[in-house]
Amino acid sequence: MLSRRNFFRTAVAAISTATVGKAALAALPELVTQTSADTQAPLVPNSGRPYNPVVTLNGWTLPWRMNAGVKEFHLVAEPVVREMAPGFKAHLWGYNGQSPGPTIEVVEGDRIRLFVTNRLPERTSIHWHGQRLPNGMDGVAGLTQPAIQPGKTYVYEFVARRAGTFMYHPHADDMTQIAMGMMGMWITHPKGGNPHIAKVDRDFCFLLNAYDIEPGSYTPKTMTMLDFNLWSWNSRIFPGIDSLNVRQGDRVRIRVGNLTMTNHPIHMHGHEFTVTGTDGGAIPPSARWPEVTTDVAVGQMRQLEFVADEPGDWAIHCHKVHHTMNAMGHNVPTMIGVDHRGIAAKINQLIPDYMVMGDQGMGDMTEMEMPLPDNTVPMMTGDGPFGSLEMGGMVSVIKVRKNQKPGDYRDPGWYQTPKGSRAREWTGPLAEAPRQATSSAPAATEVTVRKPSEHQH
Repeated sequence: MLSRRNFFRTAVAAISTATVGKAALAALPELVTQTSADTQAPLVPNSGRPYNPVVTLNGWTLPWRMNAGVKEFHLVAEPVVREMAPGFKAHLWGYNGQSPGPTIEVVEGDRIRLFVTNRLPERTSIHWHGQRLPNGMDGVAGLTQPAIQPGKTYVYEFVARRAGTFMYHPHADDMTQIAMGMMGMWITHPKGGNPHIAKVDRDFCFLLNAYDIEPGSYTPKTMTMLDFNLWSWNSRIFPGIDSLNVRQGDRVRIRVGNLTMTNHPIHMHGHEFTVTGTDGGAIPPSARWPEVTTDVAVGQMRQLEFVADEPGDWAIHCHKVHHTMNAMGHNVPTMIGVDHRGIAAKINQLIPDYMVMGDQGMGDMTEMEMPLPDNTVPMMTGDGPFGSLEMGGMVSVIKVRKNQKPGDYRDPGWYQTPKGSRAREWTGPLAEAPRQATSSAPAATEVTVRKPSEHQH
C-alpha cells in the first residue's frame, strides 16, 4: 500500500528558511513506498510549479516536499518482491518497494534535492541518465563520487535544466544491479510553453527491462548476456501489463526507455505516430515523420505521440517475436511436421503425463493443461474476447473509447465491434481461381556459337 501518512500535511509548500529550524531542514523527507503492481493514478502537484502529470504503466510517481524553494525526494535502494504477473513473483532489487522504482516528476528550472539511502547488501550509486548537471552529481561511483556504502545516505542537488524524458539507474556494479531491476523513469516537464513540446491529453511512460529467471526460481541470473527468458515492461509481463486506456480523439504521448541488452522495435496497431523526443530532448517538428514501428536501442528514450482517433482494442508490442513470449527456453527443437503418434504411445507407458508439443506449431500450447513449476507462467497466455492472444512478454493493448471520460484511466473492458466490421468465417462457395492457358511447347531453336579467331583484336 502507498504509505503517505501525514506527508502532505507536514510537507508544506514554499516554507521560507526563516520559519524553519535547522533540525527540520536537516531531516530527511518522509519515506514513501509502494508494493501494489497496479497502475496508480497520476500525481497532481499540490506544491511547486504546475504541470500535467504522467501515468506510469504498472507504477507510480514519487511524492516530494518543498523545503525553502527546493523540491526534495527520498529514494531507498533495497531488495524488493515484484509481482511480474498474477501468481509469479520475482526477488529483485529496486527503490521504495518497487522495481522499477517510482517515477520522478519535476519542472524545468526546479531546484532538486534527492536523498538516496542504501539498504542493499553492497555499495551503490545513482546516475541521472540524460541530465545536464554538475560533474560531482553525475553518480558514477569511483569517478565522480565515492560509492554509497550499505546503511549510508547520500544527497544529490542540481537544477532541472531541460525538459524531456530521462531515467535513473545505478553506476556501481552496473551489470548486477541493473540486471536485478534497479532503474526508474525521470520526467522533466517544460516550464511554460515550448514550441517543440505539445500539450497532450494522456501521457504514459514505462521502461523496457529483461530477466533470466528459471521456472521455479525467484532470483534473476545476473550473468546472462543475451538469452533472457522474460521480456517485460516495468518488470511486468503480459497479461500482467495493464492496458493504456484513452478517450477517442485524445492526443496521447507514450514515453519508452530501454535498459535491456538489446534493441526493441515497438509497433503500434491501428494508428501511426511520430517520434517527438529522445533523451537528448525534443525533436523539431520539421525533423519528424510518421511511423507505426520505432526502434528503441539500448540506453535510449523515445517519445511517441499520436491522436487516438480509431476506436477499438489495439495491440502495442515489441516486434521481435521472441520478446512476446514468457519463460521461453532456447534449446527447443522444431518438431513441425514430425509424426509423434507411434513414439508418443511408447513414451506414455514410461511417462504417463508426456504430451506431444510443437508438431503443428506452438499455438496449441495455449490450450494445453500441463503442470507448471512453481512460480512461473505459461509461455503464451492472455485471453481476449475471442480466445487466447497467444502472446506474453512485451505486449499491451491501447483501448480507445468514445465514452472514456477525460482523466478516467479505468479499464473499459473489451471493445464491442459494430455489426459487420469484424473478420468472420466464409461459408459460401469458393470459385476456382482462373489459370493461364497452357500453350504448346516452343519449337527447338538452333544456336550457333562463333568464336573469335586468333587474329581478331
